[in-house]
Amino acid sequence: MPESDRALADNFELTQLPPGFADEPFPVYRALLEHAPVKHFSDGSIMLSRWADLDRVYRDTENFSSDKKVEFLPKYGDTPLYEHHTTSLVFSDPPLHTRVRKIIVGALTPRALAALEPGLVKVVDSLLDAMAEKNDVDLIEDFASCIPIEIIGNLFNIPHSERGPLRAWSLAILGALEPVLTPQQHEIGNKAVVDFKAYLADLTEDRRRNPGDPATDVLTRLINGIDGELLSDVELLQNCIFILNAGHETTTNLIGNSLYLLAEHAGERERLIADPNLIQTGVDEFLRFESSNQLGNRMTRNAVEFHGETIAAGTPVHLCIGAANRDPRQFPDPDRLDLSRKPNKHLAFAGGPHLCAGFSLARMEGRIAVSHFLRRFPDYRLTEGAHRSGRVRFRGFDSLPARLSPSDRT
Repeated sequence: MPESDRALADNFELTQLPPGFADEPFPVYRALLEHAPVKHFSDGSIMLSRWADLDRVYRDTENFSSDKKVEFLPKYGDTPLYEHHTTSLVFSDPPLHTRVRKIIVGALTPRALAALEPGLVKVVDSLLDAMAEKNDVDLIEDFASCIPIEIIGNLFNIPHSERGPLRAWSLAILGALEPVLTPQQHEIGNKAVVDFKAYLADLTEDRRRNPGDPATDVLTRLINGIDGELLSDVELLQNCIFILNAGHETTTNLIGNSLYLLAEHAGERERLIADPNLIQTGVDEFLRFESSNQLGNRMTRNAVEFHGETIAAGTPVHLCIGAANRDPRQFPDPDRLDLSRKPNKHLAFAGGPHLCAGFSLARMEGRIAVSHFLRRFPDYRLTEGAHRSGRVRFRGFDSLPARLSPSDRT
């Protein structure tokens, strides 16, 4: 690797990103993997990028904490964003993490997912019908973003007429997790938490009076608790927000990124058209190649060692999922999209006790959305105007214009 790549790793600073990084971070990731597997930042935090190191951190809850109360207070202050991001499942340790995760997993059993599949197929096919009428479409606005809103909305039994604000709230709250925030992002994020909580407080009160089926209604399960343990009102509302957000943004990115990759890799698209069953392994390759979630975080509980370096207790640790999923030590020819890749132990769903509770649901949504789309519109192509979200933690598109077929209407 040339010396310029060493300089790329040496000069990288998460709070001062180089131009174009959000669009194309992989040259920096390659440099970090090779030259700086333990990257030190000026604020005292470190970044780990190699697959084996992330896998170790995910599994070792004794030495690495997910709790963000200390780390997030300077960033957010005593605000609604701080309350949300320090109470939700992903940024918590046992016992809160154990209780909430157990409740969620119990609502996403194989039997429950099988019951969701016919409704998912109906949603996808209705969106495809609507797009066929237009031919020139936006794959995010008209398709990818619509699917998880419907599925997560169904899991919470949210009335269809009330689902309109969910995506904007989600984008504002998750956008506030970026390494650097503008005052406007901070303001919009806090307002989204306040508005989302107010809506969910009313929905929760109604559900207490009219409970749903705990086997399929996640909100009812959260209200009822498990094994006699109940969530506090704050824990309940903030984890409702987390589940709705997590199920929406990452799945939107999975579907959008998958269709982008198939448009850019004609050979793999032809393979998938010829063998639709390839979607089973293909979804995981999409997740590896363009991970919806690019960054994770931990805090060291004790002094730990990586690559001969001792990292002190209390050190914030950034986990570079996007780099780990391109680590040549784990994935042969990592920069090649291979829909039949096996094994494929990517970390797009994290790992260990914090393995994404909805990973099976996300895979199912990706599999059905992409396979049905490609079967209906095998000749689609991207048109001008694609726009990435510009975010570092979550990788996806705000807009992905496409023409579905070479029609006479063009």
